[in-house]
Amino acid sequence: MATVNPLQFIQQTRAEVAKVVWPTRREVMLTTVMVFILAALTAVFFALVDIIIRSGLQYVLNVFG
Repeated sequence: MATVNPLQFIQQTRAEVAKVVWPTRREVMLTTVMVFILAALTAVFFALVDIIIRSGLQYVLNVFG
C-alpha cells in the first residue's frame, strides 16, 4: 500500500468533497416525506397481515380446540 503525505491526503480529501453534489432543501424534504409515507404504508400492510394471520389461527384453534 502506497504511503501518502498527510498534506497530500488533506488536499485529495478536499478535492473529493468538492465533487459531491449536495441535495437541495426541496429534495431533502421530498425524500423525507416519501420515507414517512412508505414507512406508514409498510406498517399498515404488516398490521393487516398480522390481523389476518391472527384471525385464521384463532379460527383453526376454535375448530380443533
